[in-house]
Amino acid sequence: MHPALWIGVAVASVVCSRKHMDTVAMRFFRDVARTKARRRLYGDKHALVPMVFGWESPLPVKTAEDQELENSQTITQEELASYNGKDGSPLYLSIDSRVYDVSAGTKFYGEGGPYNKFVGRDATRAYATGCRSTGPECLSPSTEGLSDKQLREVDRWVELYDTHDKYTFVANLVDDPVDAVLARAEA
Repeated sequence: MHPALWIGVAVASVVCSRKHMDTVAMRFFRDVARTKARRRLYGDKHALVPMVFGWESPLPVKTAEDQELENSQTITQEELASYNGKDGSPLYLSIDSRVYDVSAGTKFYGEGGPYNKFVGRDATRAYATGCRSTGPECLSPSTEGLSDKQLREVDRWVELYDTHDKYTFVANLVDDPVDAVLARAEA
């Protein structure tokens, strides 16, 4: 490794708290995964630098058929909570009311994994803020009071899960599935 890079890492370590460094590293590796997905799905070979600096352009919009299919699949909070990896159940997590099966990432999301606290719940606020606490102030679906920058972080995480080659979209999180069906029928 080049000496200047070592000096940069050392300075960054001193300036940034451990929590901040964990968040920076987590977001960097998320962006590496998003870059790989953009290369695989869209042929975008030079996406990492714009992503790291937040200059990336949005992904192509999904077709109306894809949107309609996704909107028809729903899961409740109670159902989501049961997909926690215990007793052989899959590992589901939710961000921005979108539920994903992350069972392929047992090392990260399984019991004892660093992101296990996100499993079985909607942790949108934690993804937006980088909060690592297990309290309700972090592990919450609420986006109330978040800045535009934090909301953009939510979009980046959704993109990661939407385009990941091992994680799959399962359903939309709803309070009451009957209300969701009625709302779609009225639209």
